[in-house]
Amino acid sequence: MNTWQRMICLWDGNAFFAAIAQMDNPTLRGRPIAITNGMKGTAIITCSYEARAYGITTGMRLREARKLCPELIQVPSQPERYAEVSTAIMDALQVVSPDTARFSVDEGFIDLTRVQRLHRMDAYGFGRWIKRVIFDASGLLCSVGISGDKTTAKYAAKLQKPDGLTVIEPDVAEARLADVPVTDLCGISDGIGAFLAARGVHRCGQMKNIPISALAQRFGNPGRRLWLMAQAKDPEPVMEDTRPAKTIGHGKVVPPDTRSRELIETYLMHMAEKVGRRLRRNVLEAQTFSIGLRTDLGTIGAKARSVTPTDDGAAIYALARGFLSSRWDGQGVSQVQINALDPRPRSQQADLFAEGAHANAPLNTAIDEINARFGGFTVHRAPLLARSETPDVIAPSWQPGGSRDSIGH
Repeated sequence: MNTWQRMICLWDGNAFFAAIAQMDNPTLRGRPIAITNGMKGTAIITCSYEARAYGITTGMRLREARKLCPELIQVPSQPERYAEVSTAIMDALQVVSPDTARFSVDEGFIDLTRVQRLHRMDAYGFGRWIKRVIFDASGLLCSVGISGDKTTAKYAAKLQKPDGLTVIEPDVAEARLADVPVTDLCGISDGIGAFLAARGVHRCGQMKNIPISALAQRFGNPGRRLWLMAQAKDPEPVMEDTRPAKTIGHGKVVPPDTRSRELIETYLMHMAEKVGRRLRRNVLEAQTFSIGLRTDLGTIGAKARSVTPTDDGAAIYALARGFLSSRWDGQGVSQVQINALDPRPRSQQADLFAEGAHANAPLNTAIDEINARFGGFTVHRAPLLARSETPDVIAPSWQPGGSRDSIGH
């Protein structure tokens, strides 16, 4: 058996949320369904392949989608269920290789390099086995890509959907990528794509025409990686990302064209409380927050700083109200967002402001204990009686534990 210097796999749970809904409810199988944030959700999070056949896409408004497919079935999202299935898959894949890493809730990498001789399989054998392990653990089909590096494996996985298996051998990988637009590679955003296009790089094969230093100077070490990625030489290892989240945030879609200040303030309070609770749960605090509104005329956003670092939802909400008064002119709002931009371990050092900064600490602790025992927002501030009834959304960076575990907090 010819072993590879590196053999990397990416599994992709195609239309993962929709597939879980169809698996759990047999009446939905073979039918066009759209996953939304609760039954009041108006934007499509994802949809089944039956719906995609009508031209329905992620992010499309439900109203527009139903013009394309009047039979479209709306299904509320179930973040806890997605996390459960994702965890079951990642646990099951340990039988294939101990070197696994979740990329997102519905994708994961497997480094097969060390187990090639142990299992005596080639890439196609591994691919078929991995698909079988995932099906046995979850009841779901998936697409698998295998190559000699992470970027090429991820590109390969999207070439045959759903239920595909694509192998790009390392010795032909650079040639396979040569004509691929650089923006088709994971990690190369439109902004980076524009930077490259200005230097004559539109396709992967053109990347070697510019010096690696051009990207390193602009993007640092990630720039060097981008240069190698386009040549099927991504050096990044498969490792579970256990680093704390760089930001901690929550957002919520609101009814389209919301202009009621009271309702917008309620949504902002809800997000502020969720951010504060998540900071406290991870023994963190923050001082700089970004507050944003998505409006009919574009996104309005600003940064705000508390007097001292805080983990208190009331203090965060006060910043949000100040933002609303100074930056919002009554435009229709469709989404709110609050992010803690500089989460850090909670300080034990008292200072002149400590009493005011932590005045709500005993109350917050009591509320957290009750909610941890009975779930959700069992106890909450009175204005949140009118909060959105839509469930929490699972973030792409979700991890089962730590500050990246954002479900229900």
